[in-house]
Amino acid sequence: MRKILIKVFVSGLFILPSLAMAQQQSFFVKSLIEKKVAELPSGDLFWQIENFDTKEQAQAAAGPYGLVADYDSKVWLFRLARAGDRTKDGKKVAEIGPIPRIEATEYLLRVNEAGGPEGSATAAHTHPGSEAFYVLKGELSQKTPHGVARVAAGQNMVGHGGGTPMVVSNSGSGDLRELALFVVDATKPFSSPAQLP
Repeated sequence: MRKILIKVFVSGLFILPSLAMAQQQSFFVKSLIEKKVAELPSGDLFWQIENFDTKEQAQAAAGPYGLVADYDSKVWLFRLARAGDRTKDGKKVAEIGPIPRIEATEYLLRVNEAGGPEGSATAAHTHPGSEAFYVLKGELSQKTPHGVARVAAGQNMVGHGGGTPMVVSNSGSGDLRELALFVVDATKPFSSPAQLP
C-alpha cells in the first residue's frame, strides 16, 4: 500500500506541472499591428477603438498615433488620443484610459489578439509600459501584486504601469478572445519573464 501511495504522489508531481504547462501553452498571443513613434501626445492619453466601413476611411482618420487592422471581418482603428476625441466616420467601440504614461526615446504602439480555452493562462511576465484590455468574448482575469481584476465581454480595463508582474488568464466558462493594447518603451524587450509573490 505504501508503494502505491508513493507512486501516486510521484506521478502527481509530474502531472501538476504538466497541467500548468498545458494551460500556459493553450493561451495564445498574436500581434495584429504595431508601429514605432518618436513621441507621445501631451496630456492624458486614451485608447480610442472604433470600427469603420472601409479600410480607407480608417486610414484617413488614423493620424500619427492610429493603428488600422482588418480583424474578425471588421475594420478597426486603435488610436491614442484625448478623452472623447472621436473620428467623423468611425463607430465607437470603446474608450480606455487614461493609460499610465512612460518616458522613452522611442515608443512602440502595439495591438495583440489573445485568448484561449477555459482555465488557460500566460506565464508570469512584465512589459516596459502600459497595457490595456478590451474583451471580445468570455472573461479575462489579470493577476498582479495588487490583486486580481476581472473583465467580461464588451468591457475594458487599464492595466497597471510598466514593470508590473502579471498573469493574464481565462476565468470564464468558455473561450476567451481579447485585444491587448500597448504603449511600451521600444528600446527594451517587449515582454520579460517575471515572478508573482
